[in-house]
Amino acid sequence: MPDAITRDPEVMHGTPVFRGTRVPVQTLFEYLEHGESLDSFLEGFPTVTRAMAIQVLEESKDLRLARL
Repeated sequence: MPDAITRDPEVMHGTPVFRGTRVPVQTLFEYLEHGESLDSFLEGFPTVTRAMAIQVLEESKDLRLARL
C-alpha cells in the first residue's frame, strides 16, 4: 500500500493530509485525543478509508517505539 500521508504545497498549504483527500492527518489524532472513536472519525471524513487511518496509526506507533 502506498504511503497514506502526502504533503503538497498546493494542497492545504503543505499540511500533511491523507493521500487523495484534503483531510489533515492531525484531525485523526485530535479526534482520538478527545475520546472519539476511529469509527466516528471515519463517519465524519468518508474520503479517508479505514485502511489509511490504520496505516497512519501503525506507522506512528512504529516511529514512537523506535525512539525508545
